[in-house]
Amino acid sequence: MKPTARCLAAWKEENSLYYIAKVEVTLKKVVLDPQGVAVENALKVLGYNNASKVRVGKYIELTVEAEDSKTAAIQVEEMSRRLLSNPVIEDFCYTVQEAGG
Repeated sequence: MKPTARCLAAWKEENSLYYIAKVEVTLKKVVLDPQGVAVENALKVLGYNNASKVRVGKYIELTVEAEDSKTAAIQVEEMSRRLLSNPVIEDFCYTVQEAGG
């Protein structure tokens, strides 16, 4: 595994054309997260007083067909910037891994 920028981890085997991409999208730290606040309050009502700073995000998993892991990662980066996240208020990180046969 070779970690690189933006939480990218890529694995490659010879002749592999399918990759599993896992994308996590979260609100930027400076953006208020009302859903996170609601979850934190609900946890406290349930007696979990040790939970704090709750942030809620999205998890997206998809299969990408590409020539190699680098190409797949570039496409996942573009998808994440253009559609899967709102770059004004959200950050994202992802992994790309060879799909198992």
